[in-house]
Amino acid sequence: MEQPTTQQQKPRRLPYGMQNWEDVRLLNYYYVDKTRFIPEIEEANHYFFFIRPRRFGKSLLMNMLRQYYDVNKRDLFDRLFGDLWIGQHPTPMHNQYLVLHLNFAAFSGDMEGYKDRMDDYCRIQFRGFVDTYAQWLPSNAMDEVMSANGAANQLSALVQQCEKAGQSIYLFIDEYDHFTNAILADAATERDYKAEMHGTGAFRAFFDAIKTGTDSAIKRCFITGVSPVTMDDLTSGFNIGTNYTTQADFNAMVGFTEQEVRDMLDYYRQFYTFRHSTDELIDIMKPWYDNYCFAVECVDAPPLYNSDMVLYFLDNYIRRKGRIPQDMLDANIRTDYSKLRMLIRKDEGYKYRSSQEGAFLGTNASIIQQIAETGTITAKLKEHFPSESITEPDNFVSLLYYFGMLSISSNGGLRGIKFQIPNQVVREQVYSYLESAYKEHHLALHEGQRRTLMENMALYGCWRAFFEYINQTLRQYSSHRDKLKGEAFVHGFVLAQTCLNDVYLPISELDAGIDGGYADIYLQPRLGVYPDIAHSYVLELKYLSGKASDTEVARTREKAREQLTRYAQSVAVERTYAPTRLHRLVLLWRGMELAVAEEL
Repeated sequence: MEQPTTQQQKPRRLPYGMQNWEDVRLLNYYYVDKTRFIPEIEEANHYFFFIRPRRFGKSLLMNMLRQYYDVNKRDLFDRLFGDLWIGQHPTPMHNQYLVLHLNFAAFSGDMEGYKDRMDDYCRIQFRGFVDTYAQWLPSNAMDEVMSANGAANQLSALVQQCEKAGQSIYLFIDEYDHFTNAILADAATERDYKAEMHGTGAFRAFFDAIKTGTDSAIKRCFITGVSPVTMDDLTSGFNIGTNYTTQADFNAMVGFTEQEVRDMLDYYRQFYTFRHSTDELIDIMKPWYDNYCFAVECVDAPPLYNSDMVLYFLDNYIRRKGRIPQDMLDANIRTDYSKLRMLIRKDEGYKYRSSQEGAFLGTNASIIQQIAETGTITAKLKEHFPSESITEPDNFVSLLYYFGMLSISSNGGLRGIKFQIPNQVVREQVYSYLESAYKEHHLALHEGQRRTLMENMALYGCWRAFFEYINQTLRQYSSHRDKLKGEAFVHGFVLAQTCLNDVYLPISELDAGIDGGYADIYLQPRLGVYPDIAHSYVLELKYLSGKASDTEVARTREKAREQLTRYAQSVAVERTYAPTRLHRLVLLWRGMELAVAEEL
């Protein structure tokens, strides 16, 4: 971590959206020092494979490594690294390689014309490589490389020229699976995708060429992406890479620890108007951006913040002169997550079975439904799996973990690993997926009316109309969709409609650390954004079968009242609802009817 000083004439620029390491260092940007991981990477196997969610800092990390190892950057070493950890502890490998960088996001798209796009992109990159390192290569290197046909053959020619010159290549591949994730979202192209991976396709041939190149000039590889699907499909073509994604030593290599966030806040408050203390800002950001863990051994270590989201928040906070951003979710993140809507189509549980009320296809409920309702799920973490088996439960949960939709919570013993929704940013996406599924079955609230009713809850305490509207929608829908009745369905729908709002931060009982049922929700008022909120809510949601007796309803109602009283006294609630009036609501459904809606 760099140590800021108040003697600086200007504050360091905030590196929001920055991916170029040289610009970050030479143009006076703030940097959270991750260079201490360089010796760890060097001690690892030479062909390093590393997965992290989108917008988590992978590209900047890779760019930093490229600058560190680039033979052409020797003269810049002190300026780029001198005051950082690695500058004080340099390794013998620094500035010893010819660096070849490929970003596979540059030729994403469908399968049609894919090979031509890949060939065109790689030709440009290889030409640039030969130009950049001309002094280190044979004089005819350009002709030899450019005369080869196709990306795989050109890579082989490039490796051969480096071998002749006695030079070593460090190969960096960013977003190696970018096109795969797009293709898998379209079932019509999956057959062509499999041919590319398992047959004689251009992508498979390219990785064959990489593997062959490791026998000569390619000495090291660093490959990143957001899922292990492509690498598994390429296993026989590139079976020398080691997956370090879940290794404890690299858990915090990207993302920010809370201490790193605090240091950043303390640095910038020296220069800008801050209306909140560092502790207050941490309390605001933590529910939205924190709580990522990527290694079972690190569950007791400080969790990680999404670095992009922290920088987004701080950038907006500074520009708004110390006011909390109204939208806590970066639009770029929202766009990235929207691309993952393929997951809802892959989730086999959304194909309903009519023979059993409330049941979903398969032995378990829909995985996404279960995660949305409980916030957790236990499964075996799979380090790799082929594309055709994505829908298998353990693989599907693992894919959600790799995409950042789930985080490791604890060791689940024989059943595997316990995963949880890490924060509100992800929870919002999960509920959005549910809402999309409901809309596909023509079940949805009118967005404008939902917003108005939520505002009336916040401003005037008129909560009953909101839940009656939800109840009315469920009742009308159930008259001709009997097969969708059931606890999971009702809970999922009510939670999605209640929690998809920007007025309150919904906090589950799990988050508050209270034992008991999982459906309690505290609607924490976002007073930093809307200071006129006058009412906050603690909800206890219960469900009984449509055949439940009045006695069962009364017994469950009393149990809900007891749980609600205990939950409303939790520290998470008592510390944050003032100065609003706190409403404690029991909402009990019997089948598709709201049988109890009362305030304690």
